[in-house]
Amino acid sequence: MTKILLVEDHEELWDLMSRRLKRRGFEVVLAHDGQAGLDQAGAEQPDVILLDMNLPVMDGWTVARNLRANAQTARIPIIALTAHAMAGDKDKILAAGCDEYHPKPVDFPVLLEQIDAVLLAAEEKP
Repeated sequence: MTKILLVEDHEELWDLMSRRLKRRGFEVVLAHDGQAGLDQAGAEQPDVILLDMNLPVMDGWTVARNLRANAQTARIPIIALTAHAMAGDKDKILAAGCDEYHPKPVDFPVLLEQIDAVLLAAEEKP
């Protein structure tokens, strides 16, 4: 079973997303702030991380950079979930270490396609 770490601080969104992902057969681990997300990534070794960029304690950009800097978590695919949809935001998010970018509000079918794509890309990396 594919394990997804959902790092999201808004209860309505984490509740909705975790239920929908579980119905699709994913195991879902939750973290509600950036530091907890970083800690959970190391402890749980998820297959994919869905990372809100605007988080309390530690923002998503810092989380992504820390994940990439740690050999234990460096290869875990990260999909940024963000309300930042201005020109240049996607480039900044990818530069921070995220593999993909998904603007909010979440388009669940598109997000599922992105999850599949990053999982496939991760399998193909040597």
